[in-house]
Formats: sequence, C-alpha cells, structure tokens
Amino acid sequence: MMRRLSIYPILILLLWPMAVSARKQVKELTTDSITVCQLLHEASQLPASANLPLFFAKKFIGRPYVAATLEGNDPECLVVNTRQLDCTTLVENVMALTLCVQRHNLSYYAFKHALVDMRYRGGLIRGYTSRIHYFTEWITENTKAGIVHEIQAPNPPFTALQQVSVNYMSQHPKSYEALKKHPEFVGDIRKMEQKVSGQQFRYIPKSAVGNSQQLRKAVNDGDIIAITCKKPGLDIAHLGFAVWKNDGLHLLNASQLHKKVVLEPMTLYQYLQKHPSHTGIRIIRINK
Repeated sequence: MMRRLSIYPILILLLWPMAVSARKQVKELTTDSITVCQLLHEASQLPASANLPLFFAKKFIGRPYVAATLEGNDPECLVVNTRQLDCTTLVENVMALTLCVQRHNLSYYAFKHALVDMRYRGGLIRGYTSRIHYFTEWITENTKAGIVHEIQAPNPPFTALQQVSVNYMSQHPKSYEALKKHPEFVGDIRKMEQKVSGQQFRYIPKSAVGNSQQLRKAVNDGDIIAITCKKPGLDIAHLGFAVWKNDGLHLLNASQLHKKVVLEPMTLYQYLQKHPSHTGIRIIRINK
C-alpha cells in the first residue's frame, strides 16, 4: 500500500504566506525549503510500512558535519539548516520530516513548525534560554508532547541506571557565545539545569551492546540512540540512529571524526569501546 498524501508544488510552498511573514524570525536558505519539499514528496510515495526515520536519515549521508549551526543569532530565532549538520540537528531534521508525513502535512511551513515544537520549551521561541540545551530535557519535553517515548525495559539489557547531573553550561559560560555576550542568561540556565538534574533513567551499558537476540528485541531500526557519558556536568555525549546489520548494531550519525553524516562501518559496540568516557546508550523511539 502506497502513502497517498497530497503535496503542493514546490513553488507554492516557497511562497506560503505564513512562511513569508515569519522570514525575519527564521534563518534559512531557499535550498533548505527545496530539500525539505523534495524529501517529503519522495516519502509520500513510500509504502505505509516504510521506516521513515531511517529513510530520511539515510538521505543525509554525506552531508558535512558542522558544529554549532544553531548559535550566533541575537536575538534567538529558528535556524533551518539541512546543508550542514551536527548530531542534534540531524536528529531534529529527521524527526521533523517524519512528523510531517505522519501528520499528513507535507508543507515546508509544517516542517518549520515541527522544528520549533521539539527544539523550544513549550514550542515557543522566547530567547536563547527557551531553547532545549540538554538532551535529557529534550526527551522529557518531547515525551510530554506525545512525539517520542523512552525505552527503559526489559532488564536486561537495561541494567544500568543513570542519575542525571548537568551543570556544564553554567560552569563553562565562556564556551557559549550567547552566554559570553549575555551573562544575565546564566542564572536561567542554572535553574533549568537544576530541574533536569536528579532524574533517573535506565540504559544499556556499553558492555551489553553486542549482537544478541536480547538487544535486537530491545532496539529497533530507526530508534534514536543517545550515548551516555561520565563527563562531569553532561548527560549525553552523542546522538544518532540505530541501524541493524548482520554483524550487529551500527550508528548512523553526524560524525565529527568523519566530518560528515555517515553510517559507521564499525559496530556500535566497537565504537563505544574506543571512547572511554562513554558508558552506554539510552533508547528513544518516535511515536507512530
């Protein structure tokens, strides 16, 4: 069965009145809107059984890795960038595209709306501190919104417990352009960190991320993988999408090492062993 979803011509979408009126609040290029519309059109031709997150994630393979593409905007605004990705923006772009198809709304405006909803607390842009900066809060906020849910069972393989303790941003404000320019933001960031800290989540320790039937039942293709870490002040070190191959679980991610979006050739187990600060993985699944 094919997905039969209506789609407007790209030219009409680019002239969508609401998108035009919001242009001053959005940092974007015309190529971003063209890419989004083309991908949504391709997805509309897929069978209903298609794995949408993996379909979209694979479309970004080869795109350059560029860090901090959301930064440097004063005042804060929505950034749309499908040309350059880091691990978080890869996840968010894929998520927004998936939501558009699930909601039967293939407009570029709907894509931007989805980005705002998942990226900003309460779906409202109210300055730099309204953006969700720690992925644990991203998970909890988007769970409340009914977009995702976190998998924390069965035990095993979810044998480890993470107690979140975040303070990296408030302790290192000089590492963030907005906090250097606006030191008055640090207090709000610290309050947010205190709200996020203290929560506990079950995760799969990296010693258990092997090629077992147990793990194959617990982790699905297209799940979001959030790599936990023991670096002081942080909760999550890296993000990507789960891809199962014959030799085990692999990570499709925007890689700082490879300088582009790649499907890692090594297994995720091998990848985790190469990073001493990585402790395991949390699993987030997109709701259907």
